[in-house]
Formats: sequence, structure tokens, C-alpha cells
Amino acid sequence: MRIIIAKAGLDGHDRGAKIIARALRDGGHEVIYTGLRRTPEQIVSITRDEDASAIGISTLSGAHSRLLPMICKILTDADMGDIVVFAGGIIPDPDRDAIYSAGVRAIFGPGTSMSEPIRFLEEVQSRREEGKPTGVGEGGEWRWQ
Repeated sequence: MRIIIAKAGLDGHDRGAKIIARALRDGGHEVIYTGLRRTPEQIVSITRDEDASAIGISTLSGAHSRLLPMICKILTDADMGDIVVFAGGIIPDPDRDAIYSAGVRAIFGPGTSMSEPIRFLEEVQSRREEGKPTGVGEGGEWRWQ
């Protein structure tokens, strides 16, 4: 699977993003890391240009409640609702339901095993093969637990 790993907004800490990018590569995925301080529009544009099927957003800045739903909306508005969005970083539990409702399919917090995002992407692939919704604009209540 081709995956974009991005740092949205003004967050300047990218160690976690680089670690997950390496783990996903080691797990057999093709990963494009966008670098720091990307806007939601830039992330969607890169996703389109790279023909990626998933976006992982690393967030530590506290802007997740605004940026993640914005990315999901831009994807849906751009007729890219089949793209899977997942997030990692510091996202407090009270904020998660709204983020899931926006279309994010998984949230991985600090201390998550590197095998968990790989298992998530395997499940995404399996669901796609079965014709089940996985993307931000495909509806359904499924999310990684």
C-alpha cells in the first residue's frame, strides 16, 4: 500500500512520524514522508499526486481537533473519499469521537507497538477486498479498536 505520512500545522516534532514511516516501510509498504508543517491542502495534494491510498497524520501540537476533520473534508470534497486516514500522537480521549466521526479510522497514541499500525493497514486491505467501507467518505462506523 502507498501511504503518506504527514505533519500538519505548526507541529515541529517529527521523530514519531519518521519512526512510523520506517516501521511501515519495514512492513512492506511504500511510504512518502511529507516533512514538517504541511497544510491540509498540501497533504491532500501530495496524496493525489502520489496516488496514495492512505494518509497517516502525526500530531503533537494540540491542533488535531481542527486539522484532522479538515483533511477528511478536503479529501471528500475532492472526490477522494476512498482514502484511509489514520492518526498518531497525543490525542486526548475526549477528542477522539469527533475525530472518528470526521472519518479518521484509527488513532494510535504514545507507546503503541509498531506492529499495530501494520495490522490496521492489513485489516484495511482485507476490508477493501471484501468491498467494505474504509475511506473517509465511504460511510460506515468501522474504526480500528
